[in-house]
Amino acid sequence: MTRPSHASTGVLFAIGAAVLFAVNGNVSKVALLNGVSSLELVSVRSAGTALILLSITALRSPAALRVGRRELGFLALYGVTGIAMVQWLYFVAIQRMPVGIALLFEYTAPLMVTLWVRFVQKQPVRSRLWLGLACALGGLALVAQFWKGMTLDPIGLISAIGAGAALACYYLMGEHGQRERDPISLMGLSFGFSAALWAIVSPWWTFPFERLAHRVDLPGALPGSAPLWLMVLWIIVLGTVVPFLLVLLAVARLGPARVGLIGMLEPVGAATIAWFLLGESLNTAQVVGSLIVLVGIMLAETARRAPHPLRPSSGEGEGEGEASTHHTEGASPLPEGIAP
Repeated sequence: MTRPSHASTGVLFAIGAAVLFAVNGNVSKVALLNGVSSLELVSVRSAGTALILLSITALRSPAALRVGRRELGFLALYGVTGIAMVQWLYFVAIQRMPVGIALLFEYTAPLMVTLWVRFVQKQPVRSRLWLGLACALGGLALVAQFWKGMTLDPIGLISAIGAGAALACYYLMGEHGQRERDPISLMGLSFGFSAALWAIVSPWWTFPFERLAHRVDLPGALPGSAPLWLMVLWIIVLGTVVPFLLVLLAVARLGPARVGLIGMLEPVGAATIAWFLLGESLNTAQVVGSLIVLVGIMLAETARRAPHPLRPSSGEGEGEGEASTHHTEGASPLPEGIAP
């Protein structure tokens, strides 16, 4: 059983990660609106995050940097699908629509995962899945306001939904990847493959480094200006590496299901920050729809049936049995691990 102080620390870690991810969406939008393209931003974010995570791996466990032939293809596919596409499609979406709405569509990923588990993997799920699906679809219809002839940018909407599908792939492939290696090296190597892809699409030597020295006006109620390089550094360190590590620490204390539910604070927080800083406001129908979507996502997050934990055999410690329970709890092993 988890100690109260242990659980409280885990909750603080999970909330901290959700807040940092929410802030990062708005910092990214400021960078995108001030001369950095979505391709350039995702390229530098992938490269910077890979460098930091692989350096941590080299210090902690150098042997984890070795990759076998069988694992190479999986890591490349995971880096391209679950890492590169999530980030790029999200950046395209927030360029064209409010940050909070983009995140709502992206965060339908847990619902997609549960549907995959039910119909492809043929695993049992709780009946609340269908209520969650109805809530999510109804809420998204209110947010998009289809009866007004589609008020959201079509390319932004397609990108946000695509980011959700890519994030679902990240969850499902991450579950497989963690059977072979630890999460930090898994993410470091995957970000490395993501960085390699973007180095081909948008070579790093063409990056407008001179533009990073430019100062940009801070939005909303924030006074003054800041250099663009500071925002890019924030996106890499405080928008990716730190919240990702906080999620790992939280999962170790709470299990992935509870961390995933706490992560639902991110769309709400991002929308609130965007309203305060960027002046992005939602009408009454969109606010109601957003709340309904969050209810649907939470129902989907708790719809997958967790298998009964194995009883530890003689000689196994209590900690090992508890770790096994944490791994099988909930719909995804790395909830909101790289959510933007």
